[in-house]
Amino acid sequence: MAIFQRPALKTPDRKREMPQGLWQKCPGCEEVVHELDLSQNQRVCPRCDYHFSQSAKERLQDLLDPESFVERDADLRSIDTLRFQGMATYKDRLRKYQESTGLTDAVLSGEGLIEGYKVAIAVMDFSFLAATMGSVVGERITRIIEHGTANRCAVVIVSASGGARMYEGMLSLMQMAKTSGALARHACEKLPYISVLTNPTTAGVMASFASLGDVIMAEPRSMVGFAGPRVIKETTHQDLPEGFQTAEFLEEHGLIDLIVHRKKMRAQLAQLLTYFSGTQ
Repeated sequence: MAIFQRPALKTPDRKREMPQGLWQKCPGCEEVVHELDLSQNQRVCPRCDYHFSQSAKERLQDLLDPESFVERDADLRSIDTLRFQGMATYKDRLRKYQESTGLTDAVLSGEGLIEGYKVAIAVMDFSFLAATMGSVVGERITRIIEHGTANRCAVVIVSASGGARMYEGMLSLMQMAKTSGALARHACEKLPYISVLTNPTTAGVMASFASLGDVIMAEPRSMVGFAGPRVIKETTHQDLPEGFQTAEFLEEHGLIDLIVHRKKMRAQLAQLLTYFSGTQ
């Protein structure tokens, strides 16, 4: 029996000391990337060019001329018309995401300038309830399209969405027709609409305004489609082609016009606006 016992060494809990969110594992190359490197590189992996999700505020900052953005319809708020009940009420979920994102809903809309060209712009934010389209998202997008039509300027919509917002039922699905109708009136005035698809853009958003652009662009390797690959395979009982529902696959088959790296998106938008304005 030992007379003396070795004292236990108390080492600091390194796991607790590590700040949350300081490092990100890249889904593209599986390397660990520092958050600072991502933020300084427009949230693109510096090793493999994988495009991480970007907030609506970050996208507006990258795309628009400095201090040119003027938000519209910020006072619109979602209401729990169906009194949705589940693990948490719809009101509770909205409050949670409003606190965590600093947004009131899943889209920011307003007007701004891209290389001096006035645009009506809406940018969806996937971090807010997977950017699902409810009545407020649909209303804000419809109003900014109508604002672009009234002011005879181009409309730019940057999409990222998991689809319709189930908490609002039919009120959510109605937004598909409403946004599409506004774009039809915009087109009748011979005014341009540029749609930008990011990862992921799916379901009701893809089946409505996201696929109606005069020019449809996408970020590299974005998932774009209506139903998920697993659902399609189980429904059709067919093996899906390699790369199915990627931006590259859809460009090859004619749905997408351009695949544009995030760092080149602003310059590409400016070039398209120059063509549409007839001042080239």
